[in-house]
Amino acid sequence: QGQLVESGGGSVQSGGSLRLSCRVSGINYNRYVLGWFRQAPGKEREGVAAIDSDGNTSYLDSVKGRFTISQDNAKSTLYLQMNSLKPEDTSMYYCAAVRSNFYYKGGTYWEQLVLPPDDFAIWGQGTQVTVSS
Repeated sequence: QGQLVESGGGSVQSGGSLRLSCRVSGINYNRYVLGWFRQAPGKEREGVAAIDSDGNTSYLDSVKGRFTISQDNAKSTLYLQMNSLKPEDTSMYYCAAVRSNFYYKGGTYWEQLVLPPDDFAIWGQGTQVTVSS
């Protein structure tokens, strides 16, 4: 049984930085794509960044150049380094492990950051990020 636990959220000023961490356990990394999603009040959950087992990455256009996703397999931890934060980045951030068989077979690719159905994903509990002007 897989389990993901996020940490590192907080409140920062515009232009500041935060690093989110997601401790991952109980999964085979070769069978999952790891990613970060966010959901602001009244808005749909959206994909922010993802990384596959080979270290290839994909980012939401609005965070490119500001956010960096990485993983440390030795520590079983996924990270999201967020720099130059903007108020519009304010959201609840969730890490997720998405089963690889959700992708490719139906023409859906992980690089597209599509929100996965719950049956294909293991979700963390979320960590709040608030960016003030």
